[in-house]
Amino acid sequence: MNSSPKFSIKNLNLYYGVFHALKAVEMEIPDRNVTALIGPSGCGKSTFIRVLNRMNDLVRDCLIEGTVLMDNTNIYGPGTDVTSLRTAVGMVFQKPNPFPMSIWQNVAYGPKMQGLRNTAALNEVVEESLRRAALWDEVKDRLKKNALSLSGGQQQRLCIARAIAMQPQVILMDEPTSALDPIATKRIEELMESLKRDYCIVIVTHSMNQALRISDKTAFFLMGEVLEFGDTARVFDDPRHEETSRYITGHFG
Repeated sequence: MNSSPKFSIKNLNLYYGVFHALKAVEMEIPDRNVTALIGPSGCGKSTFIRVLNRMNDLVRDCLIEGTVLMDNTNIYGPGTDVTSLRTAVGMVFQKPNPFPMSIWQNVAYGPKMQGLRNTAALNEVVEESLRRAALWDEVKDRLKKNALSLSGGQQQRLCIARAIAMQPQVILMDEPTSALDPIATKRIEELMESLKRDYCIVIVTHSMNQALRISDKTAFFLMGEVLEFGDTARVFDDPRHEETSRYITGHFG
């Protein structure tokens, strides 16, 4: 599936103090696709994904050089509204992190913080978001129950619904299924396949099989560099670097 780039990254370098964490990264991430980031632990995948919504701003002594364009606008430009950026670029973390409140309140929280107060409108947002996260049928009769009563897989889909409720353009996922069982993982993967019709999805994964199953593009990170980037089928079937071949066949990592 071809699509125009949502992000264009040019000569991106990131430093934590003197540590050079990302090195001259160049990448175009297409809209309405799933882009998988693979590579051994500590190679820069999570650091990179946090560049896309400026979460690294919260890290002390972090220096970023280069250009990160989202829809042709430099998100590190001086006029960037970081709060608006993080609304447009939602994040789902490795471990489900629902708020200790009701299912309904979890999904309504963001829109309420943005000023939406009409209960009927909030109910619509909650239902639509839960439907899009493939969770509505499972929880529609217990919206007042504490979200922590849900299973791990349901909690992760709730976190995705919470992100969707903010009407993002991009959903970042940092190993969203690593803490889940195979059945819950399959539900999340099916959900990503559905969501990519409307969103740019970028996922960090340590599972080569998952990257093959769900992604359109794959980037292989090694020691802070993007060693390989392209169509997932090509990267796995015909890698252009020996290190890529060795990693995806399990020789290291």
